[in-house]
Amino acid sequence: MTQFGHREEWITALLAEAGTACLEDAKVVPDDIEHVYVSNMASGEFEGQTGIMNALVHDLGLMPAYAQRIDQTSASGGAGAYAAWQSVASGASDLTLLVGGEKMTHRSTAEATDVIASITHPVEYKHGLTLPSFAGLTARLYLHQYDAPRESLAKVAVKNHRNGLDNPHAQFRKEVDLETVMESPIVADPLRLYDFCPITDGSAALLFCPESVARDYADDYVVVSGIEGATDTHVVHERADPTTMGGVVDSSRGAYEMADRTPDEIDVAELHDMFTILEFLQSEDLGFFEKGRGWEAVVEGVTDRDGELPINTSGGLKSKGHPLGASGVAQLYEIHQQLIGEAGPRQVPADIGLACNVGGFGNCVTTTILEVAG
Repeated sequence: MTQFGHREEWITALLAEAGTACLEDAKVVPDDIEHVYVSNMASGEFEGQTGIMNALVHDLGLMPAYAQRIDQTSASGGAGAYAAWQSVASGASDLTLLVGGEKMTHRSTAEATDVIASITHPVEYKHGLTLPSFAGLTARLYLHQYDAPRESLAKVAVKNHRNGLDNPHAQFRKEVDLETVMESPIVADPLRLYDFCPITDGSAALLFCPESVARDYADDYVVVSGIEGATDTHVVHERADPTTMGGVVDSSRGAYEMADRTPDEIDVAELHDMFTILEFLQSEDLGFFEKGRGWEAVVEGVTDRDGELPINTSGGLKSKGHPLGASGVAQLYEIHQQLIGEAGPRQVPADIGLACNVGGFGNCVTTTILEVAG
């Protein structure tokens, strides 16, 4: 995983940095890689750069490996993991490299927001609706519907900034207090500046292979025990309950069934907290907490690093940063590090971890369960 934040390098260099580090970490020679997947939402829109999967294969000397770019908006990283898993599970490849990345900070906030807003339905976009708009409306509904205090959202930001302080790759490595979050400028009422993740450059990479091959390269590795993707309505206002993310419910159900696990068995989770309200919604729709009770878990410290179910030990998108195509891959990187005991000061006791990567406002979702090998 690269440093997240403002980077001078362009997308191809960021991808090569993470890809090279991954191959070196696994001690895999380039000639052995058979498939390459690049998770990326908008290199064309942000940089005018396409064909980045071919560029990566060339830059890392991976020819003649098959290469494909995976775009599933902000869920591109999770979708890339699903594609990489499928390539190995099908028997088509014994060594598949997944690299996710995005270069965004060279564009203004307005320009970046406009690119991201293209995720929405054209009718919604025409009326000026953006993802922050949806987040503000949903947060207001959630707070009213479940009698949750505004401070509960702020405590998500406080928690995740505290975790990010100990992540050397995080964009924001500083603590914030409740007062700072509560008094920051309003962006989409009731959400304020510190309820939103930043615009970020960065990249992360993973290597997928059959377990029999993994034993040739490493003593400590993790297995994908469950993975599933799902979609929800593209028009957000058509959903029966905007506070329920159907794609999270359906993808997690499939992942749990495949892994033969239940929510109670998850030791650590990385959730897609592009906005603080999303941590509440996902934690409930994943089955960790009852509907409308996710905010209480945060307030009571259940999701703290020393709590019963640590969530976003990496700092989450809120503190770590959100380079669109890289985020889902970086989530799995964090879970991997936790499971093999290499998360440093962020380390929590964990044998089973879950990552939930969300595209748009729940339009598409991939949920992945990782477990310690053996």
